[in-house]
Amino acid sequence: MSTSDEVDRIVDAWQQERPDLDVAPLQVLSRVSRLARHLDIARREAFAANDLEPGEFDVLAALRRTGKPYALTPSASISQNLVTSGTMTNRIDRLESKNLVARMPDPTDGRGVLVQLTQAGKTAVDRALDELLAREKSLLATVTKADREKLANVLRDIVLPFDEESAGLEN
Repeated sequence: MSTSDEVDRIVDAWQQERPDLDVAPLQVLSRVSRLARHLDIARREAFAANDLEPGEFDVLAALRRTGKPYALTPSASISQNLVTSGTMTNRIDRLESKNLVARMPDPTDGRGVLVQLTQAGKTAVDRALDELLAREKSLLATVTKADREKLANVLRDIVLPFDEESAGLEN
């Protein structure tokens, strides 16, 4: 049984109007774009249900992934979140005002500061992650485990050169 979607209709229309073009990339990348929009909605809903903005979740998640004592320097957090120092400062300020993180002196650098996840922050990020994973699982409900693994590998192959290029620009 073959089903068609909006992307198939768009591709068919382009093939009718511009048969001189190879519109095959639209078959994949338009679907990736549409899926990204659905994922963005799911992320925002999962985080909003836990009184977080996506950027706030990203900071809390970076801290949580570090393991105990769940602390990073602001510069390490910037590199993990790919944002400017001003953006990171604003996010940390908001999270601190919600008592989800605390600034503390860096014991290895007398002039430095660490941002540490509070217990309330750990609870919030864990709840938001649980909610996010449930929503992401539902987005992939029609895909078998084997196909998810194949898709993950193919997407890695597509994305990796861009990530490596971005990393090279940062150095």
